[in-house]
Amino acid sequence: MFRIMVVEDDKNTRKLMCTVLSQHGYEPIPAVDGLDAFEVMEKQHVDLILLDVMMPRMDGYEFVRTLRAINSNIPVLMVTARETPADKIAGFKAGTDDYMVKPVDDEEMLLRISALLRRSNIANEHRLVAGGTVLDYDSLTVTCGDKVYELPNKEFMLLFKLLSYQNKIFTRRQLMDELWDIATESEERTIDVHINRLRERFRDNEDFEIVTVRGLGYKAVLKQPRE
Repeated sequence: MFRIMVVEDDKNTRKLMCTVLSQHGYEPIPAVDGLDAFEVMEKQHVDLILLDVMMPRMDGYEFVRTLRAINSNIPVLMVTARETPADKIAGFKAGTDDYMVKPVDDEEMLLRISALLRRSNIANEHRLVAGGTVLDYDSLTVTCGDKVYELPNKEFMLLFKLLSYQNKIFTRRQLMDELWDIATESEERTIDVHINRLRERFRDNEDFEIVTVRGLGYKAVLKQPRE
């Protein structure tokens, strides 16, 4: 059973989130703020953290920065009422893995948690398997049968990101914020260029394809195995 810490200063919200997690097979661990969370983590193992931003004593941004400063790779899902692009960028720069805006949809939250836990396991193993295709994080290579492709860093990270969250739609802005330097002057169309290169490289791949969702962005989907 995965242990998920809920760091939320609002008692009712914290209780509701813990109840939803319990109902879906997770073990919730409540904490009232960042300092309380660190105290609890000294005594208990935590697999993932659901984190509010606006909290007393230590807010969510400071908590994540501190967590990453001690080289902890625990997945963090920020859940906050702050929804401007600047707020999201601040969260990703601090070190969060994903971001949700209140009010939270329970189903979406559970899907994001599942994806983060899956990606965490993949990152720990430094490899990702999609059908017969294997992505090796350390060597930036993609192996398809007897073919091995060594990809440029950005192309590999883009493909790794999409395949880590199969069927999840990412906007160009989301991908830019997470994979490119925040201060970069590159435009969002840079994503299109890299997507086209990946499609060209793997146009004959039988395991996955990158799908354009008109007006939204991109997602990776696994192909149905041939009978």
